[in-house]
Amino acid sequence: MGQTLIEKIISHNTGDASVRPGQIVTVNVDRVMIHDIFIPFVVEKFREMGFTKVWDPDKVVLIYDHLVPTSAVEDVRHFKIGDAFVKEQGLTHFHRADGICHQLMPEMGYARPGQIVFGTDSHTTTYGCVGCFSSGIGYTEMASILGTGEMWCRVPETIRIEIDGDLPKGVYAKDVILTVIGDLRADGATYKSLEFSGSCVEKMSVSSRMTMSNMSIECGAKCALFVPDEKTAAFSGVSLESVSWVKPDPDAHYERVIYYNAADFVPVVACPSQVDNIHPVSEKAGVKVDEVFLGSCTNGRLEDLAVAARILKGKKIAPYVNMIVTPASRSIYREAIKAGYIETLAEAGAMITQPGCGLCCGRAGGILTDGETVLATNNRNFLGRMGTSGVNIYLGSPATAAMTALTGVITAEA
Repeated sequence: MGQTLIEKIISHNTGDASVRPGQIVTVNVDRVMIHDIFIPFVVEKFREMGFTKVWDPDKVVLIYDHLVPTSAVEDVRHFKIGDAFVKEQGLTHFHRADGICHQLMPEMGYARPGQIVFGTDSHTTTYGCVGCFSSGIGYTEMASILGTGEMWCRVPETIRIEIDGDLPKGVYAKDVILTVIGDLRADGATYKSLEFSGSCVEKMSVSSRMTMSNMSIECGAKCALFVPDEKTAAFSGVSLESVSWVKPDPDAHYERVIYYNAADFVPVVACPSQVDNIHPVSEKAGVKVDEVFLGSCTNGRLEDLAVAARILKGKKIAPYVNMIVTPASRSIYREAIKAGYIETLAEAGAMITQPGCGLCCGRAGGILTDGETVLATNNRNFLGRMGTSGVNIYLGSPATAAMTALTGVITAEA
């Protein structure tokens, strides 16, 4: 019997060609990512375990993104501990305010096809967009990896999702993954590997695939994988031939296979206050909003800003609506400036912030209060995520966000 994509990656890493779902294996970790919120706890556990040196300084990436800029006095403690650890351990990959960790990891080549990468954040599943087995872990597990370079995991079962055809106008990757999450529900893929395929997926950009893999954790997935292609190789700076093995076997066994016709997708939103509470935008059209947020590791990329700029060019956002735009990385910010997207969005009335997590984690800039409503492009709409527990959070695509900012009510792209 052949292997699924996740089984193939784990086999390649361990040298065990017979790995099967349910098996407990120890993998050699190719890279780890620690972000600013968790660094104090990782360092504390690292020392408690008796470690003094990380196993490989070149394989550790520390990124400040959630707490940049600081919004509480206590945030500074995280930076001081992180800075000291970087100097002590001689870490060479350290980013302060260069962007969101999940954007930087694949963008800068830290997470590449066929690798195994762990990070201290649930949305580490994002790197599956380039065929990398990546998953979130806690600070105790991270401390253990720092000292040993190894990590145990259970080989996941795989759900294959095949999407064929062309998406209708006004429908984007965000609508696709929200629909999938709505169908699977919040626990429908718990500790499973989602393997995306089909002609529609093959046409998607790497950025669109990132949106899909990023949000797969919202239905419980351990990882979410795409087979590398020419676009992947160019994005990751590798030859396609060198990663040609990163693909499932034709006779691989799947726990289940779900088929979609791309033409059937419509613009959707995740309604308060669960990500799997999915409804067509047409059902929620006219809901008044106070704020629109375009950004995050889900939809803060260049193509997302381009969509919003196209819709808002030469227009003004609705009166009394705040629109906050937060590019996912510094390089995306620069490219958006060169392309004129930032100027277009600013002229429309949007507020442009520095790259980072921003409003998505409710830390800095734009938090709301009881009775207010926000339409956002990020990945979670849980109670209290963007302010008080009385805030209504809807999640949608960049196009839905731009149209909603323009009209002041939830609106899909015509």
